[in-house]
Amino acid sequence: MSELGDTLDRLWAVIDSRRGGDPAASWTAKLLADPKLAAKKLGEEAVEAAIAAAVGDKAALTAEAADVLYHLLAVLAASGVTPDEVAAALKAREGNSGVEEKASRS
Repeated sequence: MSELGDTLDRLWAVIDSRRGGDPAASWTAKLLADPKLAAKKLGEEAVEAAIAAAVGDKAALTAEAADVLYHLLAVLAASGVTPDEVAAALKAREGNSGVEEKASRS
């Protein structure tokens, strides 16, 4: 899992470096300038990943998962949320039953 973490750290740095860039020259800069577009693209990629998983297409799922992770990081950046904040939210959930956590929301 550390390779994924390292890759996501590098990807975050690239995405963050595109902040304020020319949206005409960089897809990432375009997503960062338009959080609604970033969110729309994340949704599209998530659906494509879900379909690939449902039909058992491992190669397509792998490619779509990469797209989902990229677009999720772009949405986070466009929305002012850092990966450290997401990590803190995940850490706060460690050791908690998902069933119990979901029930506590109702």
